[in-house]
Amino acid sequence: MIQIVLFFIVFIGLIFPMGRYLAKVSLNEKSFGETFFNKIEQKIYQLTRVNRAGMSWKTYIKSMMLTNLMMMVVSYIILRIQSLILMNPNKIESMSPALSFNTVISFMTNTNLQHYSGESSLSYLSQILVITMMMFTSAATGYAVASAFIRGFRGKESTLGNFYVDFTRIIIRILLPLAIIVSLLLVSQGVPQTFAPNVVAKTIEGLYQDIAMGPVASLESIKHLGTNGGGFFGANSSSPFENPTVISNMIEMWSMMLLPASLVVAFGYMIRSKKEAKNWSFSWYLGYQARPLLITMSVLFILGLSVILWSESAGNPLLAHLGVNQVSGSLEGKELRFGIEQSALFTVITTAFTTGSVNNMHDTLTPLGGAVPLGNMMLNMIFGGKGVGLMNMLLYVLLTVFICGLMIGRTPEYLGKKIEPKEMRLTALAIIVHPLLILSASALAVMLPAGISGISQPGFHGLTQVVYEFASSAANNGSGFEGLADNTLFWNISTGLVMLLGRYLPIMLQLAIAYSFLKKKSVTESVGTLQTDTPTFTVALLVIILVISALTFFPVLILGPVAEHLTLWN
Repeated sequence: MIQIVLFFIVFIGLIFPMGRYLAKVSLNEKSFGETFFNKIEQKIYQLTRVNRAGMSWKTYIKSMMLTNLMMMVVSYIILRIQSLILMNPNKIESMSPALSFNTVISFMTNTNLQHYSGESSLSYLSQILVITMMMFTSAATGYAVASAFIRGFRGKESTLGNFYVDFTRIIIRILLPLAIIVSLLLVSQGVPQTFAPNVVAKTIEGLYQDIAMGPVASLESIKHLGTNGGGFFGANSSSPFENPTVISNMIEMWSMMLLPASLVVAFGYMIRSKKEAKNWSFSWYLGYQARPLLITMSVLFILGLSVILWSESAGNPLLAHLGVNQVSGSLEGKELRFGIEQSALFTVITTAFTTGSVNNMHDTLTPLGGAVPLGNMMLNMIFGGKGVGLMNMLLYVLLTVFICGLMIGRTPEYLGKKIEPKEMRLTALAIIVHPLLILSASALAVMLPAGISGISQPGFHGLTQVVYEFASSAANNGSGFEGLADNTLFWNISTGLVMLLGRYLPIMLQLAIAYSFLKKKSVTESVGTLQTDTPTFTVALLVIILVISALTFFPVLILGPVAEHLTLWN
């Protein structure tokens, strides 16, 4: 527990200066390494000859979609012919069409759901040109959209910005430098970074074991910094070559949390008032409008962490009945080098920050312990990854302002702009898309033989496996219960479609809202304006999130993890 407390102290110390740096990059203000990074960016603009003019929301989305589509096409071709091209010392065969389809969608949408084991299904070239490349570009796409979204609420520019400029600056100034630092830190802990083929070792029993190697550290760094989650190995971050020590475990958790939490701080900096701007001499300062968001996210995070720690520490009552000593809690599916605390913390972080990396088997969590990561993905706003958490939280802020304004007779305004029926229709649609994808796809899966055949444990747990798979896909998380037999035509196609819709539909609606805000005239604050930076508003925001989420997802949680928990403890 002391480790966890110290872990969060370091985390808090990192996000405030990083948040200010993110804001400066987004606003094109002078920041660290300005001259050096400018030279690199100018060369890229000269080579690509992109138009750097400001864009409307439709142009921004079109540019993003075309860029992502081209990368998906090239990546699909590489996976289909990887057995014929270079950097394949282990002679790995090409991927099947359905699995290639699922994989390129998964990594381009920043989901990184893996229906394969990386060490036996991908060549080194595919790991670099497809997987690692899309980890950078999908994360940069998400943070570019988040920057445009915040600019719309800021309302001080005439456009949302330029996608190509945002995309380039985020990779060059943020993701690449941080990835190099984290890679070196992971190598220092024993994570491999090599192009040598697999090593064949003779064991003490006289048998031979094939030990997978490869450029692991470079993939692991951006996997966590970009909240991607796809592992170099099938065992993901529970593999000793991906995550060998408690220190590497904490480095990976800090990497997952750094940019999503810093983006909340950046939001406060970017939309600060004139009064706040005059007093903004201290880099650790958090803007008034960002406080309700950060507090709400933190409360939801701590609630989830408390539940999973309690549930996993309680152990399994069936084993207790057989006389098994569980003084250390339920260690099934966990690495002993991490234990309950580091495994539980990693599980909550990877789903709250929508990364999807795992250092333990989620399918073996206790029922309520498994309900926590599932609930995090259903909410999809507890910090989130690549800007998702902030944008989804702001949707609920608009909804809270509108509801509270109607209840107390005050003008529904946010950041000096009136919230009108158009914005509320778009907000409602954006909020509905996520649960609609999860619940409708899950219902389809349990109706069809192709879906039911993948369930390894019929009953309450089997339903949780199905719902978890689609919640992970819709939230662009990528973690799985892994008891599900998902490398089939049905699961590859269905999750691929859910990942696509879960990624791009909300982005379209959110940028439409931001552009609508951008074009609105500012209104003068009056006595009737609802204050959105007070403790009362923070409580209202938290309550509305919990009520709407409960009404949406509580029935399926009752039929899955809650029913399993009650059955187990009966």
